[in-house]
Amino acid sequence: MSGGTWDYVQYRFQDIVDSIKKEVERSGKPLTEKEMKEHFSYPDWFEKYPEDKFHYEYPKEVIEEFKKGIEIISKAQVYAQRIDWLISGDDGDETFLERLKDDLDELKRKKL
Repeated sequence: MSGGTWDYVQYRFQDIVDSIKKEVERSGKPLTEKEMKEHFSYPDWFEKYPEDKFHYEYPKEVIEEFKKGIEIISKAQVYAQRIDWLISGDDGDETFLERLKDDLDELKRKKL
């Protein structure tokens, strides 16, 4: 396997991105039946506090900042990966620059 300069920690960035995306997607939406059953005092809690049947709804401004964070963290992952491969000798200078550009272009195409 290539790289390893930082023990492949750059792959954890995707976990962070996925977690933030999940928060954005479920903001203000009802809890699933499974989520409610996992609550420590189901169903009594939700009978007493029906407003807790919903995920926290983040303000629009916060959601926009989450989206910016997703973009920044995704870019950080690309940079960490490419630099890792350069430092570890898997890529040369030219290949590093080419792959960095390609990976960043791919992020733009995905429109996170």
